[in-house]
Amino acid sequence: MDNLKSKHIKRNLAKPHVKINLKVKMILLICTLIVGMFAIVGLFVHYFFTDSLEDQMGERVLNVAQSVAHIPELQEAFDEENPASAIQPIVEPIREDTGAEFIVVGNTDEIRYSHPLPDRIGETMVGEDNERALIHGESYVSRAVGSLGSSMRGKVPVYSDDGEIVGVVSVGFLVDDIQSIIANYTRELWFVLLITIALGVLGAVMVAHYIKKKLFDLEPEEISHLFLQKETILQSTHEGIIGVNHKGMITVMNQTAQRLFWSDNTQTESYSGKHITDVLPDTKLPEVIDSGESQYDQEMLIGNHSVYVNRIPIFHEDKIIGAVSSFRNKTEIERLSKELRRIKQYAEALRAQTHEFSNKLYTISGLLQLDQKEEAIALIQQESHEQQEWIQFLTRKVPDPMISAVLLGKLNQANELGIEMTFDPDSKLTYSISKQKKEVLVTVLGNLLENALEALKKSQMPHPQVSVFFTDLGDDLVFEIEDSGHGIPPEQSEKVFKQGYSTKEGAHRGIGLALSSQMIAEVGGSIFLEESDLGGACFVVTIPKQRLEVE
Repeated sequence: MDNLKSKHIKRNLAKPHVKINLKVKMILLICTLIVGMFAIVGLFVHYFFTDSLEDQMGERVLNVAQSVAHIPELQEAFDEENPASAIQPIVEPIREDTGAEFIVVGNTDEIRYSHPLPDRIGETMVGEDNERALIHGESYVSRAVGSLGSSMRGKVPVYSDDGEIVGVVSVGFLVDDIQSIIANYTRELWFVLLITIALGVLGAVMVAHYIKKKLFDLEPEEISHLFLQKETILQSTHEGIIGVNHKGMITVMNQTAQRLFWSDNTQTESYSGKHITDVLPDTKLPEVIDSGESQYDQEMLIGNHSVYVNRIPIFHEDKIIGAVSSFRNKTEIERLSKELRRIKQYAEALRAQTHEFSNKLYTISGLLQLDQKEEAIALIQQESHEQQEWIQFLTRKVPDPMISAVLLGKLNQANELGIEMTFDPDSKLTYSISKQKKEVLVTVLGNLLENALEALKKSQMPHPQVSVFFTDLGDDLVFEIEDSGHGIPPEQSEKVFKQGYSTKEGAHRGIGLALSSQMIAEVGGSIFLEESDLGGACFVVTIPKQRLEVE
């Protein structure tokens, strides 16, 4: 299952293959959309305009026909012997003024009394669409093929003074002429639409260029690829990370941060859209957004966790668009510091043993070269006796190998420095110590002995001494580390346990005693300073035997 997930992530994180450039895609899509929309609009306007123009032409021919049919002279002409001689001069000027293709007046037998072509007067009207006017007296618009071709006609009956239908007026425009008018108007319409489409294409190119520039010339596949990488990195980072926008609203929070806020892990609350002060009231991210200045290694409390926080503003084009905060659990950092300090103590102890052993070997080698065999044998026996004596003492009095190793290592280091280090003969530690207390004691004893040796080394006193006493009688484990140095003034007895405070010169001081004090407090113990019988400082450490086990 893990292998499948790993392969899936690797496949997703592989560089994406881009077939078509985003800019080209956007131009094509926008142009297609513009052309499609304007084509639909153009067709709609074309058909709407065609119908409107035909309706208007129909109303126009019908109005002209009605006007002609109601001319009194024309109505009276039907009673004459030769109606055509009176009607033709009446309607022909009207046809020319209105622009109609023809105005034809016929009797009830559909015999023409007027026509644009005079030779066709007296002939029968063509089209067979006069019945509604001659029989039913209707006025209407029709389409038919006449002697001049296909035309749109307005038909109106002519009444006599008695109210009888005596004829019909037909006014028309040829369909070809109407289509020519429509074509002229639609040609202009499509020309305007084409110009608009060209401007739209130009706009599409500019929009695509602008968006591409804002996306840092990245393709959608590359953006999704980077987003997946960012999410993978963000969620796999051991540090907690929170990002906010310029208004202080949370935009991103990784799982480590969520576990710090909601430690029960049953449900991570929705943080999107919340203001950072609603989730983390003591945060200074709004201050970073306002000032634009970064903050590093600031200590604060999140729930039950003490953390170190870094806060950095996010700039875009010299404008603050948000801020990001990363924080590390202080407990984890201190745990790492304890491990490093312990390793350092082991290394120093081994170095001291190696150095001292090397000196002894050179001394023995010199005695042998001077043919002083008895002195060499005596030195070997003396060193072996002292070493075995201390080893047997620590093995008998301190069964725990880790604590014995720390004490023996510091003993060798003291011998190398020319400092006399002794253990009180009444010391005894046979109580079975828990793992947590054992780790605490190893760190604390190493720090206290290291401080004592360093203080004596700098004091340049004639007979430097360090004395160690420990016991497990009663309800507590008790350790006393005292030296013959200059000691610590009473007014500094409380300050020495505060982080960053030190009586020594140099950077990165004031850590050992503060760390020791904190670790002892975690197991319910205490550490305090007394005046030593040797004239220097005496540190007393007490740790209850049963407290953590009972809890």
